Amino acid sequence: MKRKVLLGIVAAALLVSAPSRATLLITEEEAKLPPPKGAVAVEQRGILRGPKVEFVSPGDAASSPLRLVLKFQSYGGAKIDPDSVKVIFLRTPNVDLTPRVKPFVQPDGINMQDAELPPGEYTVRVDIKDSDGRPGTTVFTLKVAPK
Repeated sequence: MKRKVLLGIVAAALLVSAPSRATLLITEEEAKLPPPKGAVAVEQRGILRGPKVEFVSPGDAASSPLRLVLKFQSYGGAKIDPDSVKVIFLRTPNVDLTPRVKPFVQPDGINMQDAELPPGEYTVRVDIKDSDGRPGTTVFTLKVAPK
């Protein structure tokens, strides 16, 4: 009996002391890819009823791992389709970050607590659709300070 209790205490201590694992968002190799040539196009003409993507955090420059938060907003009673979310690191060629971000996608946004990136500036595009099929897009820049 004492042995089981002792083993339980040791196991609990290991779980508590284990470092949290950051999720790799952009690798060193991907960070070294050349930026896209020319301007980055964002489709935003006229009055749209499509969903909106708002970049919330991090602020100006953050150190890695950082908290990546985006909020989704839909209009006219439509709902955001979480399966439609695409996250693209704009480089030549572009890098699809969707599989890395997918576990953190919710109908109201993305909340990635420990995103790991090398120092630098990274332009990212997020595309979403609502339940009526209307698209929404945003482009933002992540600035990661050296450690």
